[in-house]
Amino acid sequence: MVWTWRYEKADGTVVAPGSGPAEEFAGQGDAETWIGENWKQLAEDGVDRAVLLDDDREIYTMSLHEG
Repeated sequence: MVWTWRYEKADGTVVAPGSGPAEEFAGQGDAETWIGENWKQLAEDGVDRAVLLDDDREIYTMSLHEG
């Protein structure tokens, strides 16, 4: 099992953040900790929402906008 984040614009277009290739995580908790520490930079890079993936299965989608 590999956990990753997919980054999207508000219209669902997949975008690559300016920080380079996608991070891979051994577990959901590690992935959630990472996004908690990096979401502001991702939003500044033009990402509107992040989708948590377990391999290719979508777990949930979250907005990177405050409020």
